Amino acid sequence: MLKSVVRAVGAAVRVSTATASTARALPLSCPTLCSPSSATTRPFTRSLWMLNSKGASSGCRPKLFTSKALNPSVSCGCGGLHTEGDKAFGAFLSDEIKEEAKIQKNKTLPKMSGGWELEMNGTEAKLTRNVAGEKITVTFNVNNSIPPNFEEEADQGQQKPAEEEAKVVSTPNFVVEVIKQATKHSLVFDCHFPEDEVSHGEGEEESDIFAIREVSFQPEGDTDWKETSYTLNTDSLDWALYDHLMDFLADRGVDNTFADELMELSTAAEHQEYIKFLEDLQDFVKCN
Repeated sequence: MLKSVVRAVGAAVRVSTATASTARALPLSCPTLCSPSSATTRPFTRSLWMLNSKGASSGCRPKLFTSKALNPSVSCGCGGLHTEGDKAFGAFLSDEIKEEAKIQKNKTLPKMSGGWELEMNGTEAKLTRNVAGEKITVTFNVNNSIPPNFEEEADQGQQKPAEEEAKVVSTPNFVVEVIKQATKHSLVFDCHFPEDEVSHGEGEEESDIFAIREVSFQPEGDTDWKETSYTLNTDSLDWALYDHLMDFLADRGVDNTFADELMELSTAAEHQEYIKFLEDLQDFVKCN
């Protein structure tokens, strides 16, 4: 009788052990993704290859990503995705590039008067001029230099005649650096084009089309503006001192004429970079 009880207890233990082993082996034989009702479903973190039917080794894996829209429709050596949307995108870019080329005013960058030498580095431009032992440099970047056209946003949906459409003009912030040979630091002016023309007094025949935002002494040759150097902000500056600073720049060739030519140069450079970006985008979409 005792032996029977022992055998019964042993059999029960073996059955319990086999059940636990089976339960622990279930995730290996059939993932919980096949059982949405399971309370211990794993996070959705598998790779796209594993979720694709071709990458799954188990018959119970769901075919989540077998849509034709995600499969390459064109054979290409780049191995990238090519969809009907990409084809339409490429056609749109082709038309856009042609239209921009038609309205491009300057195929080459216009030259600045006054003996300024131009050096381009991508979207950054540097103008240099030497005057009586002084070196004057003006740097600007055409990125984010097109001001928003609020009138166009207000009149959105209304077609305007071509002659009434607002012209796209680049008005970049620019930095003027004046370097004297006998000094170890340079006088730096942070300038910008205000939305409205700046006027500093009554009776002026011509208002300034650019303004000085900040003035500071910086170590010669440093490209970064050092915050440890005192910076003079012109927002609350005496107008007499401000006018002297503007005259100081004008005597070195940075005046309204220069500002007009800088806008023309920046507009042409920005348009060239925009067309180049569209061409690079088209090549990327088409995978040329």
